[in-house]
Amino acid sequence: MVNSAIVGDNGYKSMVSIGMTNIPASFKGIALFTPAGDLVYCIDPTKQGRWHAQLCSALQEALNLPELPHFLVPCYTATVDRWWDETAQIWQIEAELSPNIYRYRALLNTIFELEDCQWNRATISPGVCDPLLLYRYQELFPALWESHNLVIALDSTQPIPLSITPEPTQGYVLRLFVAGYNQKTENTLKNLHEILEESLNQPYTLTVIDITKDPEEAETHQITATPTLLRMHPPPEKRLVGNLDTESHLLRLLGL
Repeated sequence: MVNSAIVGDNGYKSMVSIGMTNIPASFKGIALFTPAGDLVYCIDPTKQGRWHAQLCSALQEALNLPELPHFLVPCYTATVDRWWDETAQIWQIEAELSPNIYRYRALLNTIFELEDCQWNRATISPGVCDPLLLYRYQELFPALWESHNLVIALDSTQPIPLSITPEPTQGYVLRLFVAGYNQKTENTLKNLHEILEESLNQPYTLTVIDITKDPEEAETHQITATPTLLRMHPPPEKRLVGNLDTESHLLRLLGL
């Protein structure tokens, strides 16, 4: 179900040598990196799966993370789509990656067998991949910032089930559901982080989930409007829907 390989200390030449063979001519590929360069990816010839949640789950299992690292998706993802253009009678390729992983183009070309494909940089809204925000995650997920020389290939015919996320014994686990990364999302994140830093004197994890890219997660938590902020831990679960700019509402959600 999950094929993994550990490579030595001789760099990306060893890593790229384990790329999948017999890749179909038409496919959609998605890859998720860690900040340290570990990689999990999938090649889906049916082009039906979104795979973000499965990739996060594979990393959680491989690195023994406390919860799914959804925050990696907008900052460390690459996607490629290869299809036959009937009009032009040629194979077309669309390849896009987050700026944070632009240096891994050669590795991506190898695992997806794309030769010298030119990758486009995805447009990331300011604040979504803010270094200060990522530093907060580094404190909570140190394994993601440690290189394990790990490459994991998921089997597209057998999606792995999402593992049950164990809750920490202390601190807060928050999930913010948004619809796209735009100026409204940026303002919400900025305001939310200011309130959390000023008022919450405990460790916390804030995961941002874009329901346009991860509708399965939205369905799981019955998200009907955005933005929605969920307090997953400590129990009981609570949610705040709509305007997150009111400090009193946020403090009530946090139980402060």
